[in-house]
This record gives sequence, C-alpha cells and structure tokens, in this order.
Amino acid sequence: MASMEGAVIRHRTVEVNDILMHVAEAGPEGHSKGTVLFLHGFPELWYTWRHQMENLAARGYHCVAPDLRGYGGTTAPSDVESYTAFHIVGDILALLNTLGLAKVFVVGHDWGALIAWYVCLFRPDRVTALVNTSLAFIRNIIARNGPGFVKPTDYFNRAYGPDYYMCRFQEPGVAEARQFAPEHARRLLRQIMCHCFSHGVACDEEMHDDKYPTSTLPPWLTEEDVDYFGAEFKRTGFTGGINYYRNLDRNCELAAAWADAKVQVPTKYVVGEGEITYHFEGVQEYIHGGGFKEDVPLLEEVVVLLGAGHFIQLERAQEIVLPSVHRRCSHSKGFIVSAHPDAPATHDNDIHGNF
Repeated sequence: MASMEGAVIRHRTVEVNDILMHVAEAGPEGHSKGTVLFLHGFPELWYTWRHQMENLAARGYHCVAPDLRGYGGTTAPSDVESYTAFHIVGDILALLNTLGLAKVFVVGHDWGALIAWYVCLFRPDRVTALVNTSLAFIRNIIARNGPGFVKPTDYFNRAYGPDYYMCRFQEPGVAEARQFAPEHARRLLRQIMCHCFSHGVACDEEMHDDKYPTSTLPPWLTEEDVDYFGAEFKRTGFTGGINYYRNLDRNCELAAAWADAKVQVPTKYVVGEGEITYHFEGVQEYIHGGGFKEDVPLLEEVVVLLGAGHFIQLERAQEIVLPSVHRRCSHSKGFIVSAHPDAPATHDNDIHGNF
C-alpha cells in the first residue's frame, strides 16, 4: 500500500483470463459512487493515472488501474498472438467479474483508448460511460470494413514509410534488440515522454540527445516519475507493449463482424492539439465534420486542448480531471470532462455536453 499526493494506492494481483494481473486501486469499494476503470497506453503503466485516481478517490469514487497484459506486474505471454484486442478485452471483462463490478466508467489513453473502443463495441452493457483521450474511433484501425479496406500496417507504410515506428515494430525482436533494449529503458522513457507522439514527432529510431535534449524536464514530469517508469521497463522489457502493434492487422480481421457497428455508449473525447493521431490524414475532418458523431451516436463532446501534446493526463493533470463528476452521475447516467477555468481548450459547438 502506498500514498501518492494524499491518495492511498492499494495494490493487488488477481488471476484473470489465465494470466496474473497487477491492479492499483484507490477510493472506497463497498459504498463508492461508482468505479472508474483506467486503461493506459504505450509505453506506460497504471502509474500514468495516479493524479486522476487521487482526485476521484477523494470524491468517493472507486478507481481501478491495471497494468495491462504484457506490462509491469501483469503476465507477459511469450507469443505475439496472445496480444490481440480480444485477449485484452477478455482480461478486462474477467477483471470486472473478479472484482464483482457489473458496470464501470471507462477512461482510456493511447492503446488504452483503442482497447476502450473495443470494450464499448463488444460489451457496451458493462460500460456506464466513456472518456477517451488521444485516439478517436478510427474504424479502419479497428475492423476490416469492406473490399477497399487497407490493412493498418500497409497504410502506415505507404503514408509514412518503413521507418515509421508502427512499421519498425512489426518484426518480432528487432526493436527490442536496438532502440527498445531494456538497458536503455530510463533514457528512452525520458525521451519518449518529453518528445514523442506529440507535435509532429512520432518516435524516431534514434532519439539523440543533441536532437531531442531533455536536460530540463517539463513541469508535469519529475525525475521520480522517470525512475518509476524506467525501473519497471528495465525489469520487464518492452516486448509486451510492442506486441500490441504486431496485432494491428490481426485485430481488424478478428473484428470484421463489427465492421459497421456503432459505439452505443455515452462518450466524451479529449485530445491534445499536438497529439500525433489527431494529425493523421483526414482525422480532423472526421472528428469535427460529423463522421465521428455518426460512428459514436452518443458522443457528447469533443475537447481539443490547445498547446497540449500526447500525454495529456500528465501534462494537464491539474487543469483536466478525467473525469469530473456531474450531478447526473448519481443516477449512473454518465460523466464529463471538466476543464480548469483557465485551461486553454476548444469545444465543438454543435456537440453539447449534457451528461
């Protein structure tokens, strides 16, 4: 049991879906206002949600943040095929069953956002409402959807070339033997969190200090944070997380039955202005032009955080509470993203937040 910024973080390991999953929790269990499930991205851990867990635990919410399959204290199967979206969603549903949770609020970021979209497609009955950050519902990455479908890896290869990080990750063992070798973990995590996936920088093959200096950390990141992430990935390596990318095409094939399915869950979407996926070709037109709302009919609001990058749950932890509780939460209807009054953000005027 550990205390972070006033919140008591409890840790336990549970057996789910034939793996052992490390879970961090905060807030009351038996008589809470509800449970919020946090799903992290790459290369992150439960730890990325510590600020939001503290805030919501203080408000009487039960917070659950697992290390996903392949990360941190959770089992990392050796075969690539064990990291499909179906495996990860299966882990999450088994976790809910083990904890006795019928429905949860879901908050996702990066790969956790993609998994959250799958959870809402496959089992909307288990989700009260969704706040997804960074990655919008991009159907061509989620499911094979017709004769003109282009596999995600083919798309990224054509659009950005074979050196693009998602393309480099495809060959098992290659990235882990070079850039993502465990012995480089601390330095690499420092570089990634300061520079990658934001403002046009994907994840260059060589993150040289002279090109991407990190002598001074941004105010939202501490050396202690880097120590935590670095130590965990030095211990476990990066293969588990990279294996998610190696299943991009496989996920689309497996999810073909949901090719035209819509996300029928109350949803809010929050993205940093500099988020790399927000600048994929056609994505902004999709998000703001009506396509997103068509695919996610219960989409309540789109929030773009001006000046923010990829790691918004860390960058804007004091400005954005994911989620803040609205009065309708007492009726289990949903929840909202609440911005600090001085936080720079834009909202789609035609999508009204009325959770």
